[in-house]
Amino acid sequence: MDIRYSVNPEDFKTYTTEQIRKEFLYTNLYQADTVQAFYTHVDRVVTLGCMPVKEEVSIDKGIDIWHNFGTKFFLERREIGIFNIGGNGIITVDGKKYELANKDCLYITMGAKEVTFASKDAAKPAKFYMASTPAHRSYETRLLKLADANHRPLGDAAHCNKRTINQFIHPDVLPTCQLSMGMTVLDPGSNWNTMPAHTHERRMEVYTYFDIPEDQAVFHMMGQGQQTRHIIMHNEEAVYSPSWSIHSGVGTTNYTFIWAMGGENQTFDDMDEIAIKDMK
Repeated sequence: MDIRYSVNPEDFKTYTTEQIRKEFLYTNLYQADTVQAFYTHVDRVVTLGCMPVKEEVSIDKGIDIWHNFGTKFFLERREIGIFNIGGNGIITVDGKKYELANKDCLYITMGAKEVTFASKDAAKPAKFYMASTPAHRSYETRLLKLADANHRPLGDAAHCNKRTINQFIHPDVLPTCQLSMGMTVLDPGSNWNTMPAHTHERRMEVYTYFDIPEDQAVFHMMGQGQQTRHIIMHNEEAVYSPSWSIHSGVGTTNYTFIWAMGGENQTFDDMDEIAIKDMK
């Protein structure tokens, strides 16, 4: 498992492009028949990717549970949210099967012992994108379709940011310990998200961008509001954002992204906006 440690914002001011990418960017999330895992000490969020092709893959595959978490199984003290961004797939949780089509979401509560992933068609494998946070109690494992999400249209074409925020793992949809997740879809002709930019001192965030054509990219903005930097990201890559950093993006085309948050609260609108005119 790839482990990342906390970064001081004062130190971040001196980072080169290579250092920023090495510290914050997650690549190659989807390797055949294995689990790729990235652990950041920022709110102890784990980001995972799994692309089952020929095998039914356990969530523990590729993770040294005892060495990394000091527990008997991965979700002993954790909860997890999972989106499928590939072909149709199946997730089995302690013997119960859940079928996920493209853009379906599954929340798995703390205490689930056995979690496995499979694809319905090896030629069109599922791609399971996951985010996990520490948890202190169990809730209900639940499959969420797009229709189950809380939909929040935002922006307009004049500002190139017409989009819909779909809140899946959110207090208005289902209870969790601290994990929040959702999917934002930009309309054709729009390419900006989350502008004016903001930070939220009380929690961190992880983004993954997808539905990006091979020859296009997203410029992910990060850093403090008066010390901005960027990472150029391509399809199905992810990036984590500490509480002191903005997290905004602009693409060379429209795109879709999944956001995941963990920290002190689950209040979606609890953020500190930075006026565009004040950014540097």
